[in-house]
Amino acid sequence: MTESIRLRLDVSYDGAEFSGWAVQPGRRTVAGVLVEALGRLVGAETPLGLTVAGRTDAGVHATGQVCHIDLPAEAWTELEASLLRRLAALMPPDARVRVITPVPDSFDARFSATFRRYEYRVSDTKWGPEPLRRHDTLGWVRPLDLDLLNASAAGLVGEHDYAAFCKRKEHATTIRAINRLDWRRDPDGVCVATVQADAFCQAMVRSLVGAMLTVGDGRREPDWPAKLLTLRERSSEVTVAPANGLTLVEVGYPAEAEYAARADATRRLRA
Repeated sequence: MTESIRLRLDVSYDGAEFSGWAVQPGRRTVAGVLVEALGRLVGAETPLGLTVAGRTDAGVHATGQVCHIDLPAEAWTELEASLLRRLAALMPPDARVRVITPVPDSFDARFSATFRRYEYRVSDTKWGPEPLRRHDTLGWVRPLDLDLLNASAAGLVGEHDYAAFCKRKEHATTIRAINRLDWRRDPDGVCVATVQADAFCQAMVRSLVGAMLTVGDGRREPDWPAKLLTLRERSSEVTVAPANGLTLVEVGYPAEAEYAARADATRRLRA
């Protein structure tokens, strides 16, 4: 068996022109351009075992995405000093590998993670988002009340079944533990939601944001989103917020000695 080195890659991308993270035949994806660039350096036939912390949907951005690959040790010896620079030359300008770090084999970008943190940006000005931020900021035509947004967010924190806010997958749980959900208004006037949890199911963050925005603009009562947590299927009343406002900003990991234990715990289904 060929000896390999596990590498952690910290990745950023503008999701506007990508059909999400995962490789899809005939579609431009983040994983697709990354694998293509790596293949040009180590051979397209070289298995890399690319594993990502969280598969982002089409149009969603990342400043703190994490993935790992297993690179043949011989290739790493040859490329260690230049791999970051070479990837920068080979990858498109809307996707960047920012850091490459050798890690133990016990590190798993997906299962070793302790949390994922997203931010969702919304401009409620009459003229819409600033042109230079149009890719990562949603324009909202109604004024938003920050106090109402935070009141609606408070009822969604904790461990709950978020089935009302998720696209259900067969044999997959919709129970998640949100440990942070709040809104702020930045100096530029943009409202920013921060949501952090151990993991998210598909479309969950955008569904939560969509529900809270109807509270923030006065169309719903602050306790309405939390009341939906009693449902065991997706709610037709919740509108999924557009992808362009959402960015994955950080993935957290435990100390190196705890990588394997965390991965084992994550793989167990929640009760």
